[in-house]
Amino acid sequence: MAHRAGRPEGSGVQGEGNGPDAAAPPGAAAAGRRRRGPGRSRGALTPHQLKRRKLATRGALAVGLLCVGAVGYSVGEALTYPGDDSTAARLAGWAREHELGTVVDKLENLQYELDPPQVGGSLPSAALARMKATAPAMPVHHHEVPLRASMPPLVTPALPGEGVWRVLSTAHGEPVVQGTYVRPDSDHTSYQAAVAWISGKKARFELHPGVREPGGTFSVPPNIPEGKRTGLLATWNGGFKVTDGGSRGGFYLKGETAGDLRDGAASEVFYKDGSIGIGKWGRDMRMTRDVVGVRQCLELMVDNGRVVPEIDIDSKWGATDQSRMFVPRSGVGVTAQGDVIMVVGQALTARTLAELMHQAGAVRAMPLDMNRAWPSFMSYDPTNNPADPKPTNILDFENPPERYYNQATRDFVAVYAK
Repeated sequence: MAHRAGRPEGSGVQGEGNGPDAAAPPGAAAAGRRRRGPGRSRGALTPHQLKRRKLATRGALAVGLLCVGAVGYSVGEALTYPGDDSTAARLAGWAREHELGTVVDKLENLQYELDPPQVGGSLPSAALARMKATAPAMPVHHHEVPLRASMPPLVTPALPGEGVWRVLSTAHGEPVVQGTYVRPDSDHTSYQAAVAWISGKKARFELHPGVREPGGTFSVPPNIPEGKRTGLLATWNGGFKVTDGGSRGGFYLKGETAGDLRDGAASEVFYKDGSIGIGKWGRDMRMTRDVVGVRQCLELMVDNGRVVPEIDIDSKWGATDQSRMFVPRSGVGVTAQGDVIMVVGQALTARTLAELMHQAGAVRAMPLDMNRAWPSFMSYDPTNNPADPKPTNILDFENPPERYYNQATRDFVAVYAK
């Protein structure tokens, strides 16, 4: 059958011999067109309807722009708040604050699958040099605080300096903060873990809030300001976000609480006399008039001098499957003598973190934060300026050593000489 150019067969255009009006008399079709009004095809909108559609479209566009603007403002605020967090850390934090934590976890898992940690290999030259450098950086004597005996290596044969303790910070000439470096396991030999030991008798411990985590109106500043740095020995990071709620626990400081203090949660507990305790809340410690601060995070990894049997449960120490990932992690524990053990590592699982803290002498220990942006341990050297000691990162992470001199976005612990 012949067709008029530009009109495909079955197009349904009326009056072309294939629409609904094809069988009707020509006069009826013409009448039908007259009834629809001059110049108006079937289904066309009246002027009133067009006006209403335009108003609705403009309204929807305005609402969309407002939403985009609100999200843009929120993200912009996250990218510009005070502190030294990287752009990636800020965006991940914003996503978690807006109920997108599952998305962040999946992206982290995908990144890990695409770029897993190296198996085998040797430490980089800078890491080897750091491990070998066991000489103290400042004059020390050991009248009351001896240097610790070498830590048995986790990988044999040991490298020069591996497991050997060295002075990180002194108080009254004594090596109150000591540290060592080890490789975390026999497979990931191109990565380091750092272990710090702090004398519980010669140091006092203070909890600080962060600007955004836990936020709030705490009387303690979210940094170590000028004029408050004399005697500063060390700092370390806090734990998982307490404002996420759930099983992670709460944060308490001088009468103000964020989240809920949870019985059974692993807890750093800070007392009026400057001492610190680490254990299970409700069993090993509870709220008393001597408690000035509590920082909870998940559950104990080491308890009663042993790594807990649940250490290999996949989602217990992070999101699904993240307990088995070899990623940057941190943790803190206490020895039988009341000294503190703090561990940060570049490629640790929940188990290897727990085993490191246990190997270093912890009888109770808990996880802190994980992933590149958050683990940190800094020691401080007052040689050039006691009122403004020089900070040094024990390992290379994203944040600069001055992290806690500036406003910190997350909570942290500061250690001073008694």
